[in-house]
Amino acid sequence: MPDSPILAQNAATWAGHPIDTARLAHLEQFATWLIDEAIPAGGLGPREADRIWGRHVADSLSFAIGWSTPPVEILDIGAGVGLPGIPLAILWPQTAVTLLDRGGRRIRLLTRAVHLLGLDNVHVAQGDAFDVADEWKGITFRGSVRAPEAVGLAARMLTLDGTAVLGLSRRQEPPDRTRDLLGIGAALGLGMSVSEVPAGILDGPAWLLIMRAGE
Repeated sequence: MPDSPILAQNAATWAGHPIDTARLAHLEQFATWLIDEAIPAGGLGPREADRIWGRHVADSLSFAIGWSTPPVEILDIGAGVGLPGIPLAILWPQTAVTLLDRGGRRIRLLTRAVHLLGLDNVHVAQGDAFDVADEWKGITFRGSVRAPEAVGLAARMLTLDGTAVLGLSRRQEPPDRTRDLLGIGAALGLGMSVSEVPAGILDGPAWLLIMRAGE
């Protein structure tokens, strides 16, 4: 399927949170910002413009599969240029989304994006996830930390009813380490599951690791 907003609609519907035309238009504004500003600034690779929807925006929306109803809050760890945090904030305007990143340049990019998009539910914060002491009801990781570290952070940072979603892989099969990750999470008291995004939803295979506290 060609790279287009249809992929975002498919991903949101698959995740159980269909998106209306107004929010889709908002996502198109974000996609345009990624191409016009994030790529030239080095926030994404120079060849990513041709797959902004399938590889980035729709991929981010697939993270919504972790929640049956929109969470009250999400901490997006290692937000980079706002993936998956900004698409989720657009999908769920009532969810308070914090974009956490260590890099000053990325923080400036994120601050500009949030301002241009008028996202009142988004807060940009500079810092290291390993220094965060608060507990969160929702956490996302998309290529920001190693998978075992993400499992450890989820176990430490989630509230008793919290959920974390990790982008596990965009390859044909889940990583060989998946069984080990499930065991680590279970030992730390997390309910662990792996979700495969079906063929045709994104621009290729995708696997998500869902971690739930209190299970």
